[in-house]
Amino acid sequence: MLTDEAVIAGWNTFGLPPDRVSTENGAILTNSERYSLIIDPQLQGITWIRKTYESAGLKVTRLSNPKMVKTIEFSVEAGNPVLIENLENSIDAVIQPVYARCIIKKGKSRYIKMGDKELTLSPTFGLYMHTKLSNPHYPPEIQAECTLINFTVTESGLEDQLLSLVVKKERPDLAAQNDELIQMQNGFKIKLKELESGLLYKLANAEGDILEDIELIESLVDSKKLSMEISEKVEIAKETEINIKIACEFYRPAASRGALVFFLLMELSKIHSFYKFSLDAFIIVVNRAIAIVAEKMNPKKKVKEAPAEGEEGAAAEGEAAEAEEAPAEDEEEEEEAGEITPRTLAKRVDMLVESITYQGFNYTRRGTLEKHKLIVSTMLCFRIMIRHDKIKQSEVDALVKKEVALEPPHQQESLKFIPE
Repeated sequence: MLTDEAVIAGWNTFGLPPDRVSTENGAILTNSERYSLIIDPQLQGITWIRKTYESAGLKVTRLSNPKMVKTIEFSVEAGNPVLIENLENSIDAVIQPVYARCIIKKGKSRYIKMGDKELTLSPTFGLYMHTKLSNPHYPPEIQAECTLINFTVTESGLEDQLLSLVVKKERPDLAAQNDELIQMQNGFKIKLKELESGLLYKLANAEGDILEDIELIESLVDSKKLSMEISEKVEIAKETEINIKIACEFYRPAASRGALVFFLLMELSKIHSFYKFSLDAFIIVVNRAIAIVAEKMNPKKKVKEAPAEGEEGAAAEGEAAEAEEAPAEDEEEEEEAGEITPRTLAKRVDMLVESITYQGFNYTRRGTLEKHKLIVSTMLCFRIMIRHDKIKQSEVDALVKKEVALEPPHQQESLKFIPE
């Protein structure tokens, strides 16, 4: 209700993850009257905000910055958005009038009083506050005056993100088709809106008897014809969208395994406080795992890596020369790649699952103490077996932590059996 596919596609381009939770967070942040305070331990939200508002002249500051107050004062009047990053559990009282929106109205102008200064509030000003703490404790007044948005990644959210990543790597044709479909559907919506507006304008400005206005009647007929054509194309687009989603779902086991491994890494801080893992680094590991499978399955094809800036021209020339030399081979390979049977797809997904698990464990093992490696591998094994219903969660709990009775055992009233 608050946004549409075109805007969401734009957000995804600027780095907002494509899962539903992140999309809802984006809709809340962009539509909220109150200024936002985002809880963002994986730094996904702040990356998106930086890229989105960069063109609007975003100012990034911290509470520890001595020029922080001057930056906010300037931005309130100039209309630049401000991002205050890395907040702790407390927020400086100096900026309270800004985040609490203590606005004074004088005539048509609006002012914010900061200290002894009255600042003219620009309508384009926005304040975004960010904390890396995963479970911050803010006083109730901050929660009442700001919009608290939790960007902490959930397992289902990460699974959707990794699914999108795997599909882009494994089936770039599907990803491109999906993007094309979104653009096409947005084009249809815009065209229908234009037709509607044009007709209403002509009807409103029609003079005399509208039944005798041949031009108006012709435009009505044309509009009806065009809207019916668009409706037919929309139906075809919906069918295509369903087919794309079905094709993408085949890769979900690989995405699910990636999310499982990452959430195991997140819990290793319970073993020791220095086990901290970054989501960005883990996504690089997943990319590597996918590339390894691509090399194994297609030994003829070299997995192309992005060339460095200086090498782009030379690489492009080299590729053009190769394309001229061996067009027949490329066509054969394309035919082979196009014919993905259910059996080869299942095999490929199994290999992806295996590769993501192994590379994820390998990445963890390098930074784990020798005495903790067995714990990590055991917990990973248990989680995979629970996911496949080979063992029960209650059995693992009984092994890892003995079930403790909530009621204390019966105590004897007298202690005569103990000598003085």
